[in-house]
Amino acid sequence: MKKVIMALVFSLVFAAYSQCFAEKKPRLGVLRFTNNTSAGWWSGNTGRDLQDMLVAELASTKSFKVLERKELDAVIKEQDLGASGRISKSTRSKVGKLTGAKYLVSATVSSFEEGASGSGAGISFGGFSLGGKNQRAYIAVDLKVINVETGEIADARTVEATSKSGGMSLGVYKWGLGGSLANEKKTPTGKAIRACIMEIAGYLECSLIEGANADCMDEYNEKERKRKAKTKGSIDLDE
Repeated sequence: MKKVIMALVFSLVFAAYSQCFAEKKPRLGVLRFTNNTSAGWWSGNTGRDLQDMLVAELASTKSFKVLERKELDAVIKEQDLGASGRISKSTRSKVGKLTGAKYLVSATVSSFEEGASGSGAGISFGGFSLGGKNQRAYIAVDLKVINVETGEIADARTVEATSKSGGMSLGVYKWGLGGSLANEKKTPTGKAIRACIMEIAGYLECSLIEGANADCMDEYNEKERKRKAKTKGSIDLDE
C-alpha cells in the first residue's frame, strides 16, 4: 500500500512539474524572412519557406510554443483590420495581444556568397558528390527578437553558416529542402541555408530558455566576436 501511495505522489509531482514547465515555455511567432541580397535562389515564396523551416526547427526543440504560419498570418490580418477603424472598438483585436505570443522572431538574409575553386568536371549522383571543383557557400542572417507587449527588441544577433563540397571528398546530404528551395537541397547553398536555420534555433533556445548568462552563450558570444573582427578586418578606411 505504501508503494502505491508513493507512486501516486510521484506521478502527481511529475505531472505538476511538467505542467509548470509547459507554462514557462516562451510562445513565439516567426515572421516571414526578408532578403537584402541578390541571391539567385531567392524567389517570391522563399521568405515563407524559410519561415516554415524555422518554425519546424524551433518546434522540434520542444522548448517553445510556436505559432504556425497560417495562424500567425490570420492573427496579424485581424489586428490590421482592427487598427484600420472599420471594426468597432469593443470587438476588434488589439495590437500587442498576439494570441499570447511573447516574442516575434524577425530574420533578414543580409549576406550571401558562393563560389568555386579548382578544376575538373566532377560527378554527382543520388546525393553523393565526388571530384570536381570545390564549391563554397556562405549565408548570414540578421536576427531580431521583438517583445510583443512592449515592441522593444529583446535580442539581436547575426547568425552565419558556411558549407563546402567538391574536391576528392565524398559528401552525403541527409536533409532536404522543399518549396522554392527544392533545387538547392543537394548543393552547398542548401546546406548553408539549413545549417543557418539550425544555428538560429540553437541560439534562440540558449538565449530565451537558458538566459543571457548561461554557459552556452559563451560559444555564441565567441562566434559573434570573431564575426565582428573578421568584418572589421575586411573594411578599408580611406585616410
